[in-house]
Amino acid sequence: MASAAEPIATFPHARIRSRAGGLPVEVFLIAQLGHGAGDRLFAEAMARQRAHPQFIDELDEPSAKLAGTDFDKGDATALYTFAVGPRGHPFHRHAGHRVFTAVTGSGGALLRFSTASDAQIAADPRSFLDALHHVRLPADSLFTVRFGDGAWHQFAAPRAGSRHPVFFALSCHTDELGGPLPASERARVLRGEANLASLTELLPEPVRMLLENQPPDATAIPTVTLAFDAAPGSTRQRLCAGVRGLLGRLRGAISGWRRSSGFIAGRGARVAALAEPPPRSLLRGELTRDFHHQDTFVLSVRGQGFHGLRASQVLADVLDGFLQHRPAGVSALMELRNLLVRPLRLRTSPLGCPVSSLLSPQRDHLFLNRFPVLAQQIGDGDRHAQVVLGADDRHLVFRSCVGVEIVSGDRIDISLGTRVRCSNVFGHAYLALIDRVHRTYVAPAMLRAAVEKAAERSNTLIASDGLFA
Repeated sequence: MASAAEPIATFPHARIRSRAGGLPVEVFLIAQLGHGAGDRLFAEAMARQRAHPQFIDELDEPSAKLAGTDFDKGDATALYTFAVGPRGHPFHRHAGHRVFTAVTGSGGALLRFSTASDAQIAADPRSFLDALHHVRLPADSLFTVRFGDGAWHQFAAPRAGSRHPVFFALSCHTDELGGPLPASERARVLRGEANLASLTELLPEPVRMLLENQPPDATAIPTVTLAFDAAPGSTRQRLCAGVRGLLGRLRGAISGWRRSSGFIAGRGARVAALAEPPPRSLLRGELTRDFHHQDTFVLSVRGQGFHGLRASQVLADVLDGFLQHRPAGVSALMELRNLLVRPLRLRTSPLGCPVSSLLSPQRDHLFLNRFPVLAQQIGDGDRHAQVVLGADDRHLVFRSCVGVEIVSGDRIDISLGTRVRCSNVFGHAYLALIDRVHRTYVAPAMLRAAVEKAAERSNTLIASDGLFA
């Protein structure tokens, strides 16, 4: 028989003592969101998570590593997103301490925990069942959980056959090296290569077989139900749950159809314009006579710990940034430009002309065996690297130079320079039309976006002046 609901003025919570003598499992219900908000948040956050460069989909727990460790600076924390869909995921545990905050789907969530120790399970697999506790959470709610290493857990829908996702979470690993990690995984953490799946341990086979062959009776498992506004099991609570479920499916479907978008603005570092290419720029040797346009832009990244970086690898990250992180305004201008010049049989490209040749199919001359270039140079013990890009079109010829120079232990200069030679009257007219927008917007925006993406991927170019956070 269920016990009567106890009213509480603060955050509803559950605290499960560890059978193994370790830290307790603690669950706090924080806030009730709007009807259907959980399914909508899940759909939108999942779309963003799938687009993240460190997204993985393993163990029925798709996740992304947002921020990793920095052991050189004494930071052993890591930050992940992860999701649990309608089918739930298998029982598992982690070696280290965990804290995560999540939003339940519009059908609520069932959290299952077992704190039996390895010794107890080895002596009798049924001790895993004896240590089982459940926590039920309402639909569309914000909650937080923390537990120590060794706590087995499984998150599932509260009802079989539910079409609602369980929750979407933001998880903080307070010490990525915490707990009894295997030597191989410890080495992986130190290299910065660990992920949520690699840090996960599944149930021992005897316990897994026991659960499969003798599923426990859920009514016999100690259960705490947390709720807002209406007592669990009341008519009001059941009516509210039905409305939330209906609206959740509708709002989740709408969010799934709509393309997820995001924006970043207000980043403060200035892209500087130079009158001439830098002294060592390969651009000085390109189109040396009769060029009709020239520009060079430099972005200086300032931070700490740049000693030992290889300029060639930073340059590769920047080139990849040009390909992967295209400013929306530049993309729109290129779409318009391609539409207008296609009848004239001119080259078309989704990339701006300073770097459009990165999409060239030629593979005769590659930088780091990946990027098609016309020329390249790595010097000063890999503290300086640059490549020349470009193409010849019917109306003009352009050459661009992308360079990286590690100036000091706290400064890196990344440059983008371009020269253009017009081939005919139409080329001159075309250049006159685009010159101003190219200098004031296209080239600086592309350089900034590429460097931002490079910093995100490499986790090395962290500026102190507010460019990167």
